[in-house]
Amino acid sequence: MTRILYICHGNICRSPMAEFIMKALVRSRGLENDYFIESAAVSSEETGNPIYPPAKRCLSQHGVPFDNAKRARQVTWADYDRFDRLICMDSSNLRLLRRVIPSDPECKIHLLMSYTGVGRDVADPWYTGDFETSFQDILEGCEAMLDGLFRY
Repeated sequence: MTRILYICHGNICRSPMAEFIMKALVRSRGLENDYFIESAAVSSEETGNPIYPPAKRCLSQHGVPFDNAKRARQVTWADYDRFDRLICMDSSNLRLLRRVIPSDPECKIHLLMSYTGVGRDVADPWYTGDFETSFQDILEGCEAMLDGLFRY
């Protein structure tokens, strides 16, 4: 089983979107038993809070089911051992993750968009207000991961 943890700043927008997009993709391909997928934050600012309502609306508009019980949590050092891939939404997340997990001897930590061949950030819709562009980037990254671009 491949265990994936998606990570963003607060775990209320991009990383839960990635969690539920990937779960939907895995389900649509009949691979539910092959993947375990969660999400977390590099900060503690939103710990315990639900998915941000505009992120929920965006997922709903695309027919992606999500768990209303999902609450933000902060990534821990133990997550490095629990997961095969720790996937950050942007370079700031990578930098802040290094405070929690200072080294990556197994090369588990990556930017989501690096799976598409482009190591750019997924813009934070908390600041841009553009949930659709973030959704499309996340979808592209998740599809690339599933389509065998697990080059790392």
